[in-house]
Amino acid sequence: MEFFTKANIDFLGKRRVFLVLSLVFNIVGILVTAMFGLEYGIDFEGGTEIAVQIQPPPEVGEIRAAIGAAGFHGAEIKSYGRPNQFLIRVKESSGQTEPSTAILTALRERFQDRQLTLLKSDKVGPKIGAEMRLNAAIAVVISIVAILLYIAFRFEFIYGLGATVALVHDVIVAISAIAIVHHLGLLRIEVNQSVLAALLTVVGFSVNDTVIIFDRIRENRERHKGMNLIKLMNLSINETLSRTINTVLTVVLVLLALLILGGEVLQGFAFTMLVSILTGTYSSIYIASAFVIWFLEKVRKVDLEGEYRRLKELERQAAVQT
Repeated sequence: MEFFTKANIDFLGKRRVFLVLSLVFNIVGILVTAMFGLEYGIDFEGGTEIAVQIQPPPEVGEIRAAIGAAGFHGAEIKSYGRPNQFLIRVKESSGQTEPSTAILTALRERFQDRQLTLLKSDKVGPKIGAEMRLNAAIAVVISIVAILLYIAFRFEFIYGLGATVALVHDVIVAISAIAIVHHLGLLRIEVNQSVLAALLTVVGFSVNDTVIIFDRIRENRERHKGMNLIKLMNLSINETLSRTINTVLTVVLVLLALLILGGEVLQGFAFTMLVSILTGTYSSIYIASAFVIWFLEKVRKVDLEGEYRRLKELERQAAVQT
């Protein structure tokens, strides 16, 4: 099934409105994130990691409930080798006793009829967490710069800049959305390695739509020589619109299933991916291409808008006469 197979939507005719809306939302998002902050996971803030063996093995939900009752919320619980071995990671809070001791006490009280053995106990300090936050930010920046160089080499430098602006927009929106929903209590999302993986995945995934649109623009420039660039970009976006919607729709359905049914562990990854995929589709149409037009008009002084308006007026007059 295909959507909008013969679309003729003037996407870039209202580009200024969408650019202003995007700019406002990004500024508001940055301010909200600065005011309320992000809740970092153990990887980026520090905490305690212990491995235990419980025989017979309980359900992960039972372990999570026992740890939550002890005051450790948002714990990461994973399988650790055998079915009866579990890796538990919690953040430290001021005023609490030694986390490993408190967790073991809570588990022994909850599973009094089972054999519990401590396999290991490690601590991630705040300094290491800060270093990992810095490395995570560097990883995102390096990936964006690499994409800038790739698109600049494959197309033109200005197109690489447009794609980069769109990617930065997507990352800011995703991080802002995390801060907002977490502060409002709609979802409990910690910025951890899963969220970082989602951001890096989206940096590569969302640029895919941009590359496809830019590739169609390059093809149409050869096919329709002399066509106004705004009109040509609109044509290219409309020609790839069906493919874009079909691809995004399949991904969104999977991410919605993960977000609703995946539980607390996968919520951060699924939500970050979902917001970023939708934002990436929007930015591929309204940010990347619109930035190229803005650059050509403001920096290189090419009157694309004036020419486009004259063409639209001629088309309107021709339609009236017929």
